[in-house]
Amino acid sequence: MDESRPDPYDDINEAVERDWKAETTPSERVKSVIRHTYTPTSAADIADGAQTSPKTARKHLTSLAEDGFVTTTAGAHGATLYRRSDESLITERANRLLAEQSAEELAERVTELRAQINEYRETYGVESPEELAVQLGRETLDDTGADTRTDGSVVTEWQTTRRNVAFANAAISIAEATEHITGDRSPSVPADDSR
Repeated sequence: MDESRPDPYDDINEAVERDWKAETTPSERVKSVIRHTYTPTSAADIADGAQTSPKTARKHLTSLAEDGFVTTTAGAHGATLYRRSDESLITERANRLLAEQSAEELAERVTELRAQINEYRETYGVESPEELAVQLGRETLDDTGADTRTDGSVVTEWQTTRRNVAFANAAISIAEATEHITGDRSPSVPADDSR
């Protein structure tokens, strides 16, 4: 085997990166990188991922921050760090839900999910998945009732259900606001009690 030849995967990755850089603007690449950046990250690291200079990345990140797509925080030595804003994630997910279902269908789904949350509360005798996690931790430490202990995955399922209610409610709110602006009204949705 010829060891001087590059790994074929390196060639493929380089070709994909070249094509991406040729087919997109620095602004598009910065937005693509920050779209998947959930922890505070330096402009230099984002620039590296976006194949542009830190100065260019910083310019586009500043613009995205002004638009609410990016959140900034102060890093060490006064550096600005960037990450995707929670609001932009919520809006994107809500709009995706609205593309798949009507506000009325989402309202029905919220009712079903709230019933599921109430069932968790009644079944486990606690008000939140976090309280259930504490309860499960105590059971583990006590090491009693090993055969009857609740599977820890219930905590994750409850949290996911609660998060899905929040996203569906956000989608419904966007639909109602849009309809209000255009002069239409949709049926109201019951108040949220999905702690």
